[in-house]
Amino acid sequence: MPAGVATGHPVTTEVGLRTLAAGGTAADAAVASVLACCVAESVLTGIGGGGFATYYEAATGTVTCLDFFCSVPGLDRDVTAGPMVPIAVNFGGIPLRYSIGEASVAVPGVPAGCGAVHGRWGRLPWQRIVEPAITLARSGVVLPTAQARTLASVAPALVPGVGAEIYAPGGKLLEGGDLLYHPGLDVALSLLAEHGPATFYTGQIAALTVATVRAGGGALGPTDLAAYQVRELPVADAEFAGRHVYGRTDLNRTVPTIAGLPRDLPALGRTARARTLARALLAPGRQKVGDTTNISVVDEEGNACVVTVTLGIGSGVWVPGLGVHLNSMLGEGELFTPNLAPGQRVASMMCPLVVVDDAGDLVLAVGSAGASRIRTALLHTLVNVLVDDLDMGTACGRPRFHVVADEPGAGVVHAEPGYPDDELAALDRAGYEINQWDQQSYYFGGVSAVGRAGAAGDPRRGGVGLLC
Repeated sequence: MPAGVATGHPVTTEVGLRTLAAGGTAADAAVASVLACCVAESVLTGIGGGGFATYYEAATGTVTCLDFFCSVPGLDRDVTAGPMVPIAVNFGGIPLRYSIGEASVAVPGVPAGCGAVHGRWGRLPWQRIVEPAITLARSGVVLPTAQARTLASVAPALVPGVGAEIYAPGGKLLEGGDLLYHPGLDVALSLLAEHGPATFYTGQIAALTVATVRAGGGALGPTDLAAYQVRELPVADAEFAGRHVYGRTDLNRTVPTIAGLPRDLPALGRTARARTLARALLAPGRQKVGDTTNISVVDEEGNACVVTVTLGIGSGVWVPGLGVHLNSMLGEGELFTPNLAPGQRVASMMCPLVVVDDAGDLVLAVGSAGASRIRTALLHTLVNVLVDDLDMGTACGRPRFHVVADEPGAGVVHAEPGYPDDELAALDRAGYEINQWDQQSYYFGGVSAVGRAGAAGDPRRGGVGLLC
């Protein structure tokens, strides 16, 4: 099993590789990469968001899932949140509605999650893990063309207020090759390096965060931050193509979906397989974009750490002087389940996975961005690698389709250009409406994967994967 790193940005991958080269574990490299992506991939994520981690320990064959997603505020019970700010994002010709502003901000989990992963499985000093992100924040990072296209889609959430100075300096949106720079983010990361994650929950950054959110009508309070804890989750498992897939049970039920696939799927012809996958992916019509990224790392000892992090679409609220963009998780209506109360976690579709063989040895570490398309991207990638035996780069870049249910029993298949015509024709005959896209798009997810087939980041989001 080769060691390697796959992320959504060349710089993020480089940070992970340098951390491994310095003697770090998969956890060290993953955390360093997460913090780096909060600088380099801020169109997609940020330290003011939340996420999940799946860790495979080679020595024992143990898989652990950690939840550091965003929690519902309101434990202080001394304020009532004001209204959120409605916005529309045009995506694939479809206007999607979100809510942003201070009232959309939930309790962030990324700082606590990074601390928990490092504290449990890391080896290098904490300051060494944070330092690369500080360096990037001081210099700025080149924006990949793929992420510039994403910025153009989600600009209504990113350019209000302080965001205009960052993403549209001089009134013009950044383009691919431009420098992305966050004034003050190096200060926030330096405080994180010196004081640890506690500064975001009971320290200097916590106080500024509460003051900022409450000044705009949000409910986030000091008790919400101080009470936040990372949680260990039950690990779900599924057999697929002679291997064992492990991860959390997410809102889209990715692992149960894999477990429900027929055992003879690898033996089916491609048209029959397409119909089978379409049935498995048929789900309520969730179309949200989601600003998310994924990091997958395998170290030389065979340990794996897969981390997926998100801001929602972003609240447009920034902690003054610190370059920290806060999440919009309370404005993501599709993520809310009944009876959510203060202190409880918002639901999520993120599902970092590890795959092992019958001997318990690692085969693949994989995760994806993409909101409701995360499950879609992961299933296509698993089929491409484990059934069709493709190398990782080809597997991640291969055209995909995603199914959206418009009404019970009917569905629309959104397909990327290059998806085989005979398979789409079979889906058409099966009763699906076919919507053929004219270009490959980050709508169809953002996979990052390291495994026996190599390492790759998703070309739809400017991702890069490299082996050591």
